[in-house]
Amino acid sequence: MAVADLLVVITDPILRQIPSIYFPDSFLSITPICSSVSFLVFAITMVSVWLTVAFTFDRFVTICCEKLKTKYCTERTAVVVIGTVSVLCTFESVPWYFTIEPMYIIDNVPWYCILKQSFHTSPTWNAFELFHRILIPCVPFFLMLLLNVLMVRRILAASRGRRRLRCLSNGENHNDPEMENRKKSIILLFSISGSFILLWVTQVVFYIYQRITKLYPTSINDPLYITEYTAGMLQLLSSCTNTCVYAVTQTKFREELRKVVKYPLNLIVKLVNS
Repeated sequence: MAVADLLVVITDPILRQIPSIYFPDSFLSITPICSSVSFLVFAITMVSVWLTVAFTFDRFVTICCEKLKTKYCTERTAVVVIGTVSVLCTFESVPWYFTIEPMYIIDNVPWYCILKQSFHTSPTWNAFELFHRILIPCVPFFLMLLLNVLMVRRILAASRGRRRLRCLSNGENHNDPEMENRKKSIILLFSISGSFILLWVTQVVFYIYQRITKLYPTSINDPLYITEYTAGMLQLLSSCTNTCVYAVTQTKFREELRKVVKYPLNLIVKLVNS
């Protein structure tokens, strides 16, 4: 999940947004290259979103489905889910590469990327875009909402029952290690899924509004234009916050991060000593 989120930050702002504004004539503006970047943006964003959904479903099984938990919540299942999500999302995003055409051809070199005219008029492309927008962000957004509501209800009921049992058995409410561990898991879960819901809600509402009204931005001062780019900014911020959440809440993640930072330093020390 951290790798997918980091790749979103690299491909979208760094490879697509910044070069188009500050380096418009760089090699990244050659049509095959910017088409590839566009495909990568769509594919990696979809992988990032659906891995977040898969993580939330994994926590849902752990909390709400005791019988399924032992079979589903395993390392092998995690590998299969990550691989399947990555492959399916990549294949689903391939058509975006073919929606692009060059703006100019200079010395037989195609430059810049614009959407083909047929993309706006073809029923096939319209159906594909609708299908893509349903897959991301609409379905993940509502799945996350549903799973979180179900988990909150289950957690509150289980916590009340456990508290009553401990009070009856001990006569008073001592610290409960199980409840402390559960609190940490809940904080991680709702930090990730909560930030996802909050930061994607603008994108979801804007897309639904645009599909209903058929209104599109006409200038950079148009409120629709500002809303569209604000929604995109918040969507990218969602990928940034997930990595920060891991770093803050997960002890193992922090340990692995320290190892990554120390590894090149240890190599330099060994080379100097040798």
